[in-house]
Amino acid sequence: MSKFKKKKDGELPPVSTASLPDIVFMLLFFFMTVTVMKDSEPMVANELPNATELKKLEKKDRVVYIFVGQPTEKYQNAFGKEPKIQLNDKFANVSEVGDYVLEEIAKKPQEVQSSITTALKVDKNANMGIIMDIKEELRKVNALKVNYTTYDGDAFKNLQ
Repeated sequence: MSKFKKKKDGELPPVSTASLPDIVFMLLFFFMTVTVMKDSEPMVANELPNATELKKLEKKDRVVYIFVGQPTEKYQNAFGKEPKIQLNDKFANVSEVGDYVLEEIAKKPQEVQSSITTALKVDKNANMGIIMDIKEELRKVNALKVNYTTYDGDAFKNLQ
């Protein structure tokens, strides 16, 4: 004769894990689509000035960024407190700006290379001499579309 086991009262059946891989993949795809990767770490302080006459850039994939400002506290021991130029993830001299812009333009698709804009993200406390030197280098490589990145606001607040 066979033995029969009596089922215990109140015992819950085990949780089915059949759909667990589906849930894991849905979470994986969600985070892959929502996550935005940073292009570069800010190495310079960048408190942008205010301006009233603004125009939003339509296509951000056609922009080459140049950051100018005082090095952050992390880099002040090595580079001092004078305004520096940041190109991608490194500090650069004014003479390197032209080559950098040409390299970035060459990375873009052929059909958009003629419409590349150079965006200067300049700290409001940076002196104008370094900006004029950058603009001179941009003229040498024929990168004449220049954009100054600012905040919307009263321009007189920049004087304070």
